Amino acid sequence: MLRLSPHDLTGGFKAWRRETLAGLPWGELHSGGYVFQIETTFLASRNGAKIREVPIVFVDRRLGASKMSRRIIVEALAVVVQLRWDEIRGRLRLNNVR
Repeated sequence: MLRLSPHDLTGGFKAWRRETLAGLPWGELHSGGYVFQIETTFLASRNGAKIREVPIVFVDRRLGASKMSRRIIVEALAVVVQLRWDEIRGRLRLNNVR
């Protein structure tokens, strides 16, 4: 939906350039938790940052349960839809810093 080349926006290691982080509109972020990773990666990409995905393989969980709740899933869906809607309407506020 967000038209990003990375496929897994919530997993793996992320390394950020200082300038990229400085260019994010921190006061206007919609999210926290897992979806925070999606939103910041989306905004950095739209701000011109180069995003590279290096696949990693996780072993299936043997004990315990997922930390994902319905609330987290609904929040992520709402934020992703809002980001795309803001982009379509030209309401993304970016500093164009890479």
